[in-house]
Amino acid sequence: MATVANTQADKLAEAPEESILLNSFRKDAYEALFSRINLVSAFEMTPEELLGEVENFVFDYTDERRAPLTRSEQQLVARELVDDMIGFGPIGVLLEDDAITEIVINRCDQIYVERKGFLELTHIKFRDEAHLTQIAQRIAHRVGRHVDTFSPLCDARLADGSRVNIVIPPVALNGTSISIRKFFKKSVGLDALTGYGSLTQDMHRVLRIAAISSLNIIISGGTGSGKTTMLNALSQLIDPRDRIVTCEDSAELKLQQPHVVRLESRPPNTEGKGEVTIRDLVKNALRMRPDRMVIGEVRGAECLDMLQAMNTGHDGSMSTIHANSAKEALVRMENMVAMAGFNLPNEVVRMQIAGAVNLVVQTERLHDGSRKITEITEVIGIDDRGDIHCQDIFKFVPTGETPDHRVVGDFRAMTDSPSFVQKAIAYGLDEELLSIMKSAFEKSERLGT
Repeated sequence: MATVANTQADKLAEAPEESILLNSFRKDAYEALFSRINLVSAFEMTPEELLGEVENFVFDYTDERRAPLTRSEQQLVARELVDDMIGFGPIGVLLEDDAITEIVINRCDQIYVERKGFLELTHIKFRDEAHLTQIAQRIAHRVGRHVDTFSPLCDARLADGSRVNIVIPPVALNGTSISIRKFFKKSVGLDALTGYGSLTQDMHRVLRIAAISSLNIIISGGTGSGKTTMLNALSQLIDPRDRIVTCEDSAELKLQQPHVVRLESRPPNTEGKGEVTIRDLVKNALRMRPDRMVIGEVRGAECLDMLQAMNTGHDGSMSTIHANSAKEALVRMENMVAMAGFNLPNEVVRMQIAGAVNLVVQTERLHDGSRKITEITEVIGIDDRGDIHCQDIFKFVPTGETPDHRVVGDFRAMTDSPSFVQKAIAYGLDEELLSIMKSAFEKSERLGT
């Protein structure tokens, strides 16, 4: 069923005249179905049984109308009718398409999808604003949330792990808006990312040594740049003997180690009670005897608690942060610590950061839709002026673009002796690290001449 749905979704995106025919047939079939079906009996069926009944109805209705639809198009209409009754309406077909990474609904007649880093407009539409609002409320209800004119914002996680954000009028001026960041069960490792061209084999090997050597790593980047994907990839390298506690707003991490405790924040209920913040989770995690902590994303005051954890024996911890460069990530962390309300001097905050964070991995989605590791930067300490002293280890240097507008460039090693070689000694990886960096640096020097 998913293969048929994916094919039809592609077809609709490319053939508006055919989608007009399907939309007209779908609307008439919907009205006819609800005038003939016994709704009480229908909702007592399993989804598979209901789909079978609706398919039979659509086949008969197609013959009755003498509609020029193929069998696969009739099956698509049947599936969408079932999605209208118990699922996600017309976007159900998009949720099943593995090539789609994000679904963005601006209004009932404007639905975009992201494929390979690019947004494209589909010709899939809701019948009207009321239909879109009905589906939005169903989505919210399924995850135990409520959305209406008094509570017009909803941020939640679907049963499959996908992240969904809903905004309805009066806040959304053009009509109900829904954004869905899809969750994929298959975790992508560093091998796959290297194969995609997101980093080089040398960078891969260095990051592997960094993770094994229990460096505290921050993955920085903009929205959709691949931060969570990189965090998942690096977390696969954590020693399976370590006890790991994860803290997330939306559970997206897919750790494979046997000793993992997963914590997820919770928003307040309709009465404004019961909220559990990321900071609450981080504080509680420190009481759970973790060897390492993995925090999905730091956004505010919890940054101070994370730094204190990194500074008090929880080496090898990881998190992500929104920032446009490695150095900006450190500045943002300073600002976040200020949110904790302790009024600490800047010098003290910078010492906390410099003592806690070992490595910043910067991810970026380039204008061609590709995602790359554009910086790997290590935090060395505090310089004479009291600023955080950093050293770039690798950097992506764009050199142009191909005729089809693909970005080309070089991943260059910026040093042949990273300071974290001292940590690698304890794991017997120092010689391997220096050998990799020496070779990579020599290659980069040849590129620069």
